[in-house]
Amino acid sequence: MSLNARLLNDMKEAMKQKEAGKIRLATIRMVRAAQKEMEIDKKRELTEEELIQLIRREMKKRQDVIADYERAGRLEMVEQLKEEIRILEEYLPEQLGEEELRKMVEEAIAEAGATSSKDMGKVMKVLMPKIQGRADGRVVNEMVKEMLS
Repeated sequence: MSLNARLLNDMKEAMKQKEAGKIRLATIRMVRAAQKEMEIDKKRELTEEELIQLIRREMKKRQDVIADYERAGRLEMVEQLKEEIRILEEYLPEQLGEEELRKMVEEAIAEAGATSSKDMGKVMKVLMPKIQGRADGRVVNEMVKEMLS
C-alpha cells in the first residue's frame, strides 16, 4: 500500500474513532493539507520520496518548538506535540541502526577516497542518496566528522 493510500485509510479510521482519534486525525489532516499545497505548487502528484520528506519536515517543525513550549510552561502542548511526532514517525521508513549506519559511512568514505575532514563534502555526496529518509542528517554528519578526523 502506498504511503498516500495509508494516510487516507488512517484518516478514515481516525474519523470513525471520534474523540479517541482526535490528535491522529488532526495530524493526518495537517500532512494531507501540506501535501495538497505542494501538489498544487508542483502541478503534479508527489512521489513517495517527496511525501516522506514532507512528513519529516513536519516532524522537525514540531521537534524544534517543543523546547519553546517547555520553557513557557505549556506542558499540555508539549505532550500534544510529542504525540503528533509519534504519529508522524509511523509513516517514515525504518531508521538505520548505528551499526548499519557506521558501515555505510565507512563504505562511502572508501568510495569517495576521503582521507581528511576536507573531503567531508565528497563523502556526504556519496552517502546521502543511499540513506535518504532513513537516518537523521545531523547524526550522519557527526559520524562522518568523527571517522574522518
